Amino acid sequence: MVPTDLHYTKDHEWVRVAGDVATVGITAYAAEQLGDIVFVELPDVGRVLEQAATFGVVESVKAVSDLFAPVGGEVLERNDELASRPELVNDDPYDGGWMVRLRLADPAEVDRLLGPEAYDALVAAG
Repeated sequence: MVPTDLHYTKDHEWVRVAGDVATVGITAYAAEQLGDIVFVELPDVGRVLEQAATFGVVESVKAVSDLFAPVGGEVLERNDELASRPELVNDDPYDGGWMVRLRLADPAEVDRLLGPEAYDALVAAG
């Protein structure tokens, strides 16, 4: 079971909302499918992201994958620790491996995301 306090995308990103700030990362399932992550490219602070648009790249020993913004907003912070420790995404995807924090442009976008039960069903369906 995935954390129940998060919202999810079909592309395996997660969002934790606190007020008007959304913390974004990739799910444990995504990290497991990618294998050992060796590089993470994140957007600059101040960049405005649109929901579903590419915002970065994750490179693993198996593949290079785009990251898609689950919600739109301005990048307030990025997890610069991932530059030197990209393995945090594998080791701690829901806490230490977070990627960016955004100021939500439209809080209603969160309502279009999957809840934990729907995301679990998506993963189970393969």
